[in-house]
Amino acid sequence: MTTRQRHIAHLYLHAALTEARYADIIELMSGITPHVQAVPPNAVQLDLTSALRYFDLSPYDVVQLAKIRLKALYGIDSSAGLAGNRMLAAMAADASAPGHTTWVPAERAAEWLYPRPVTALPGIGRATASTLSRYGLHTVGQVVDMPPATLQRLLGAGQARLLVERARGYDPRPVTPMEPAAYLIADLVLDRDCLDPVQHHRSVLGLADQIGQRLRGEGQVAGRITLTVRYADRSSTTRMRKLPEPTNHSPALAAAALGLLTALGLQRARVRAFAIRADDLLPAGGAYRQLSLDRGDARARAAEAAADRARQRFGVEAVRPAALATATAVRS
Repeated sequence: MTTRQRHIAHLYLHAALTEARYADIIELMSGITPHVQAVPPNAVQLDLTSALRYFDLSPYDVVQLAKIRLKALYGIDSSAGLAGNRMLAAMAADASAPGHTTWVPAERAAEWLYPRPVTALPGIGRATASTLSRYGLHTVGQVVDMPPATLQRLLGAGQARLLVERARGYDPRPVTPMEPAAYLIADLVLDRDCLDPVQHHRSVLGLADQIGQRLRGEGQVAGRITLTVRYADRSSTTRMRKLPEPTNHSPALAAAALGLLTALGLQRARVRAFAIRADDLLPAGGAYRQLSLDRGDARARAAEAAADRARQRFGVEAVRPAALATATAVRS
């Protein structure tokens, strides 16, 4: 039985990325393949193997599709490498001029590696490079041609074996998507101690909306909400509520969180901070949802999905709940 050839892409993003924008890009790339790995601070790796049949395109054309989406949605230019494993893909991306893609097919990998400087291999530090240079080993091909016993005398058995594997283009590491978070937290520190119940309401509503956006962005639903209120004297109160059904619908999350707030009775409390935690997380596709005949609920969810698309394209401030339009709290 033959092993299916892998096709790994490494994309360097020519932009300074915030954590939120980086997460958006990972989500965007997940629309091409579920096998996406972040390579901080400004790169991603994609295993395209399973995506080729879906798109009915060559590996090179799928990489161009990814680059076009990055440019169209976020205005980000990228350079890319495409090869049969993660190491070669990253090296090919290093060798690519901005905006270009270097493809190293499996049958040409040894030929492509042979003339490259040995310092292009990952993990070759200054000390190792200096040792190799003293013995006239400047290129990958020279390392491949060197008898293993000689390399072992120069570097030691473990280092020599690792160097030879890399020089021959061997890298068995899979592209590993990030594990979903066990919980999500959104918090808000007010500018000053706050006695205003209306401001308390707005603060919790805003946090619930943030949690809903993040859950939907990560394709998850929450089964439980926890509200923590911190007061001016640094004491705090925490209340928890299990949701009727797992959800990522912001109005449902807000209703639960505001119910917890109301139960606390904070009419004259001097509040300094709020935090909402969502846990009991599940993949959205595998969670049950009670059927509803309420057309208003369907319209609300459709509007929410449209708002998410607008935020993805124009930024998180593009669409906000009307009740938050005059909110003055500043997130820490």
